[in-house]
Amino acid sequence: MARREPTPLPCCITPGIFEAGCDEAGRGCLAGPVVAAAVILPDGFTHPWLIDSKKLSEQRREQMREVVLANAVACAVGICSPAEIDEINILNASILAMHRALDGLTVRPGAIAVDGNRFKAYGNIPHTTVVKGDARYAHIAAASILAKTTRDRIMTELDSEFPVYGWAVNKGYPTAAHRAAIAEAGPCGHHRRSFRLF
Repeated sequence: MARREPTPLPCCITPGIFEAGCDEAGRGCLAGPVVAAAVILPDGFTHPWLIDSKKLSEQRREQMREVVLANAVACAVGICSPAEIDEINILNASILAMHRALDGLTVRPGAIAVDGNRFKAYGNIPHTTVVKGDARYAHIAAASILAKTTRDRIMTELDSEFPVYGWAVNKGYPTAAHRAAIAEAGPCGHHRRSFRLF
């Protein structure tokens, strides 16, 4: 039986003003950076698989990453390192990564829509926080896909240097196998020392 395509999400909250959607990936991980993305989509742009990245297979996420990169008016990624996360905490690091993503946009947004319920003002640009925004608006979903695929690529690359932790599979999330590997081998420089590691 063929899988039904999801209903396309609305492009943004307020059309006509280059509204940037923002989301992050890796907030709950034990290792690696937190990665955020900011995406401005063309007015009215929709795609049935432009949905919350967590609801997509890895293959579909990679396909949708290319759709986002090919169609966005502007998009950019921002990163906060494990050391920065330990210094300023994961919430502040997530917001800082979003600000860095916004810094990277080649088009200045007229408004910002952020997944979740916490954000800090970015200059004088008005912002709206949207709980489960990646399931409600296409530009936030696009940001979630770009952030997730970028972070997964980083963790897969780090896995080649630190194969003991299984990052190519667990991507730094707190799986039982990841915690067991940390307990046996000890943490490395990419682990977040302010988190409970094992």
